Amino acid sequence: MNPRRRVDKALYAVICQAWIDGVSTRKVDHLVKALGNETGISRSTVSRICADIDEMVGEFLNRRLDHTWFPYVYLDATYLDVRIRGRVVSQAVVVATGVSAQGRRELLGMAVGDAETTDFWTEFLRGLRERGLKVATDSDPLGVALVVSDAHAGIKAATKAILPGAGWQRCRVHFARNITGHLGSAHSKPVNALICTIFAQTTPEAVTAQYQQVTDGLRAGFPDIAAMLEAAEPDLTAFAGMPREHWQKVWSNNPIERLNREIKRRADVVQIFPNRDSVTRLVGAVLQEQHEEWQYGERRYLSEVSMRKLIKVLHNTDQPHPELLWTA
Repeated sequence: MNPRRRVDKALYAVICQAWIDGVSTRKVDHLVKALGNETGISRSTVSRICADIDEMVGEFLNRRLDHTWFPYVYLDATYLDVRIRGRVVSQAVVVATGVSAQGRRELLGMAVGDAETTDFWTEFLRGLRERGLKVATDSDPLGVALVVSDAHAGIKAATKAILPGAGWQRCRVHFARNITGHLGSAHSKPVNALICTIFAQTTPEAVTAQYQQVTDGLRAGFPDIAAMLEAAEPDLTAFAGMPREHWQKVWSNNPIERLNREIKRRADVVQIFPNRDSVTRLVGAVLQEQHEEWQYGERRYLSEVSMRKLIKVLHNTDQPHPELLWTA
């Protein structure tokens, strides 16, 4: 099945389900009619469409993850409106993407829940491990090396519990937004510009030195921001322990945020999802489409040469690792 057709079919199924359940807006009603359903669509037809999509999405979201190792994992969440027990409530849709040993991006999983609690994130990450996501150990450090996310306490706690051996990189873009929220747009611009100089450095030693210089420079005029920087240093600079070629790819959550925008674009057509299954149906199809584009339609996210450097960093060896012998 053509990936685009799969997503269109999933969107069609969700819209029709909403229409049948009587929870659609006027916009959704017009869309269903525009699709050729002036007199409606039967429940059996919708069920047949949904079953077809659910089977494909289910296989994708539950596939094994032990075909390679993923040194980098990105986590983020977006919120969608879902009708549950007669009420429209906001539901968290969490997504995990990863970069494989071959330097390619992959969609690892998704889940829908009431909120981004520590328990929810822990259950989600545990599910990834049960599907084969490799965890770093003393004997084999080639597991998840770095988790990239915003500063959500639930993510950080779940990462520590379920992915031992993995570092945590706090997204620099989210940190800049936190500063803007603290100072306001006008006052935050020069402060964020100064903080950006930390990320312009080219060696770990220079990053550390510039971080200290920026923090000291802000201490007199912006003591609260200096305190924020001091507390965040290990998390904001975790990227510096990775190969220089990877820094721009791992110091923010921007890649997964672009994916969230695509999810939102598709979800805006539906507006209110009739149930959680319909969220998984549509979002899962969007993720499967993106996964296939990453696998077959784009160049490597990280080069093979840089991945060999990462092996050396993590394993402290110059010997080639079996994971990189396959370069497809």
